[in-house]
Amino acid sequence: MTWQANITPPRNLPEFLPGWVWLVGAGPGDPGLMTLHGVNALAQADVIVYDALVDTQILDMARPEAERIYAGKRGGKPSPTQRSISERLIDLAKEGRRVLRLKGGDPFVFGRGGEEALALVDAGIPFRVVPGVTAGIGGMAYAGIPATHREANSAVTFVTGHSVTGDVPDNLDWQALAKGAPVLIFYMAIKHIGEISRRLRDGGRPADEPVALIASATTPDQKVVTCTLETMEEAAKQVAPPAIVAIGPVVELRKQLDWLSALPTSAE
Repeated sequence: MTWQANITPPRNLPEFLPGWVWLVGAGPGDPGLMTLHGVNALAQADVIVYDALVDTQILDMARPEAERIYAGKRGGKPSPTQRSISERLIDLAKEGRRVLRLKGGDPFVFGRGGEEALALVDAGIPFRVVPGVTAGIGGMAYAGIPATHREANSAVTFVTGHSVTGDVPDNLDWQALAKGAPVLIFYMAIKHIGEISRRLRDGGRPADEPVALIASATTPDQKVVTCTLETMEEAAKQVAPPAIVAIGPVVELRKQLDWLSALPTSAE
């Protein structure tokens, strides 16, 4: 089916002014999960500084004359430093350009958007934040796993799988984390999945607790592997980053709610 762009956008979408930086969340992968504010930003931006996880179809929505600057960070590969990215945003804005910083997921959820915003504040650069669908919500939904369910959990905790140094976070109370929220959703955890499993089990989480590993969430390459807390290190060999790890009773609901697999191929 061919989609016709015959929907009139709201009239009060904001103007992207020269010299401003907009920190925009591109969502977890599927271009359809971009917000109207994000599409509006793409339609006006002079330059787009984008991350590795931003789908090329999203970049295709931008003005043809907009400059595109890659600023992706991928583990184990040469990547720009966070400081250099922030300085680039500042320099571009000082040139009087409309600067779109396009980040996968949500810029304020493990996306270093807060660091970039603080750098803009220090430099006196005006900015706007456009939230995006984070993988811990959107990726779970595309796997048929609700982040919360009234009969399963009344709390959910988002956790990063590595610290600023790339190691397992040591500033976490792992025992409290293990005994806290019924559902844990880890970002960027595949590298240290074995150690995370051990720390959670040592903290009191049951070894047979259901786990889902969701790789390339919401994209055509999405892969979901279910296992248990005890077996997730071995199961992780079947997936590659980017991936999120969901731990808790809501994972069991995938057996009934895997709506994506039930779609006709042409509808995906």
